[in-house]
Amino acid sequence: MRRIGTAIVVAFAAVFVAAAPAWAHVKLNPDTAEKGSDAVLNFVVPNEMDNATTVKLQVQFPHDHPIAEALTEPVAGWTASVTMFHTAQPVQTDDGPVNDAVDTVTWTATGSGIAVGNFQQFSVSVGLPDDTDSLLFPAVQTYSNKQTVSWIETTPPGGQEPDHPAPVLTLTSGSESSATTPTSTPSGNATVTVNTAKKSDVDNAKTIGIIALIVAVVALIFGILGFVFGRRKPAA
Repeated sequence: MRRIGTAIVVAFAAVFVAAAPAWAHVKLNPDTAEKGSDAVLNFVVPNEMDNATTVKLQVQFPHDHPIAEALTEPVAGWTASVTMFHTAQPVQTDDGPVNDAVDTVTWTATGSGIAVGNFQQFSVSVGLPDDTDSLLFPAVQTYSNKQTVSWIETTPPGGQEPDHPAPVLTLTSGSESSATTPTSTPSGNATVTVNTAKKSDVDNAKTIGIIALIVAVVALIFGILGFVFGRRKPAA
């Protein structure tokens, strides 16, 4: 029976590791936009710790394909700051070439920050370059206990996603992005629909995952017990 207990413990551990939540990353929503367009980038930040809140997010903007300007959307309980860097080559804008581009955008909580089990969306309006197929936005998430998580790892082509992937924006041509959600900044009385994740959606997904996990564990236990007792020889 000790072997059975050990096997069950190992089975539980394996199933729980396999069921680790993949949604708990700092990501862009949506993660595609049209090349050369004016777009709103939405950084979705979940709080992954059980004993601390998220109090700061710093996003590094690309230097190889610089973005000339970033306008931040106000978020209650947070302040935003944009730092610039001087570019060697001019960046073409609607107002002409400029030699300054966005280096980092930093959001800092003025209160308690993102609570345990919650997430927050941070948005910036930018003009995107038209000479690349993707942009990388490495991010550093800071918690109230002073711990940081660096979302800076890149996913190799055709390879497995790393544990802490950097947010990536895929840039498409106009025809490729025609079916995607509009990401332009609203003007006048126009209404723009933005796909944002709701906490209820996350909770529902987690509940379904937990139910599936329980069913898998029960089936695994019965399988182990059936294998063990099936090997016993009947008495003569």
